[in-house]
Amino acid sequence: MKAIIVDDEPVARKVIGEYIEDIDYLELAGMAENPLKADVLLAGGDIDLMFMDINMPKMSGIAFLRAGSAGGRQPLVIITTAYAEYALDGFELDVVDYLLKPISFERFLKACHKALLKHSQGMTDRHAPGEPTKEEHFFVKCGDALEKVGYGELLYIEAMMNYIVLHTAGRKLIVYLTLKSMLARLPAEQFIQVHKSFVVNREMISSIMGNTIRLGPAVIPVSQHYQEAAMRAIVKDRVVKRN
Repeated sequence: MKAIIVDDEPVARKVIGEYIEDIDYLELAGMAENPLKADVLLAGGDIDLMFMDINMPKMSGIAFLRAGSAGGRQPLVIITTAYAEYALDGFELDVVDYLLKPISFERFLKACHKALLKHSQGMTDRHAPGEPTKEEHFFVKCGDALEKVGYGELLYIEAMMNYIVLHTAGRKLIVYLTLKSMLARLPAEQFIQVHKSFVVNREMISSIMGNTIRLGPAVIPVSQHYQEAAMRAIVKDRVVKRN
């Protein structure tokens, strides 16, 4: 992977550069002392990985990532900083890892292995169109935290005014999102809307009776508007009949 370093500290650039030289699957393709100069390095579109500091003159690393590169495709990003308080911002921007200075080589190598895995997966996806990666979880923002939710653990989603409640077997997460926006993010083959206020995980349904669905201890109503389409999507050809 071709990598660049974006950091205003010469010592930090030197240390990270030496770390990169010690990893055989990384190639140092350039350094920049601020994000504006990094854009020149990114213009060719062949950079795979960027080590990005946060507090830099003219423009912060977070602001640069939010703005997006003016050059080619956006590379994978590993943040390298002395400030822990920006971690949430970093992971909201889907960075590979967040390293706090001073960075040990062991911790640096671990982050690079994560980047390599993600890069390899991306290459597979680009060479196999029509075979999307099957995601197993997503993150939602609850207060000051990003909560990880596995598709397999999510029982149902309930809409309440301007927010939704994600119900799992062990917790309830209140998220400031609309049901429509959440439904657009979920796998359509697994999550079915059965009511204007409810979306259910088809794999977690234990029984159907009349206009209600049971998922664990919860009983969810099925509205007349959604009933026909919902039942068709949930049951399909899975009903065992007597010959």
